[in-house]
Amino acid sequence: MDYTRLSDANVITEKYMDSILIEERLIDSKVADISTTFFGEKFDSPVMTPAFSHLGNYKGRERNGLEEYSLAAKECNILNFCGMMENDQFKRIADTGAKTVRIVKPYADNGKVRDQMQFAEEAGAFGIGIDIDHIFGSEGLDICVGEQMGEQTSDMLRSYVEMTKLPFVVKGVLSVTDAVKCADIGAKAIIVSHHHGRLSYAVPPLMVLPKIRDAVRDRGVKIMVDCGIASGADVFKALALGADAAAVGRSMLPALEDKGTEGAAEFLRNVGKELRYIMSFTGFEHVSEIDDSVLHFI
Repeated sequence: MDYTRLSDANVITEKYMDSILIEERLIDSKVADISTTFFGEKFDSPVMTPAFSHLGNYKGRERNGLEEYSLAAKECNILNFCGMMENDQFKRIADTGAKTVRIVKPYADNGKVRDQMQFAEEAGAFGIGIDIDHIFGSEGLDICVGEQMGEQTSDMLRSYVEMTKLPFVVKGVLSVTDAVKCADIGAKAIIVSHHHGRLSYAVPPLMVLPKIRDAVRDRGVKIMVDCGIASGADVFKALALGADAAAVGRSMLPALEDKGTEGAAEFLRNVGKELRYIMSFTGFEHVSEIDDSVLHFI
């Protein structure tokens, strides 16, 4: 898709990410290890799948795109995410065996929010969460695929955290203010995101990331990021600026549509390979060591 409007947050995000350059540190460097740990589980890479919703059956294949990329996540041993769907669809994703975090939409029907979260836990989800950047729409509260969304207060979010034993993730955090509120209510992770530009002139996630990192440091909150992540270099920059992981998004779709699970897995592995290459080029042997000392802004 060709974005041309100056107010388009996707253009702003892309330009900001491309303004960050990386210096080399080769002497004494080693081949990097890109494995990482989330909530006590070891994963092969900090590259994550996106919380996609409503993907169809590409090229007439038996499984839909949601199930295909979940199988790819399992094959690559990375953290998997999924978005808006009914419980029967989530059950099919859970049955792939991928360690999956279900991100529930902020339905006005609070009972539906709780039902979907409870179902996910019972079906074997790795974590559950909520998407706060779909609360509002142009007419007031958003209507997403015919479903009315509702406002979400800190008390409501805290009640979701308290109803589950699973790690709770809040998706759509784009400020220190919301990040601190998430830490206060007991969320175990946040996804720094503007949801592919739902807000005009939205700050690029990587621009606000360092302040968010500093604000929730030592509070037990994992920081993930998405929007415009398409390469290992993008992931590296996100990690250097304070993220613990980064999710690819629409960049994965061509490979997924073309070759299904095989294509998605190949794409995800290639992103990881480039991440390892750049870590090796910059003197970082482990993901946890990456910092912004090798970044330069133009």
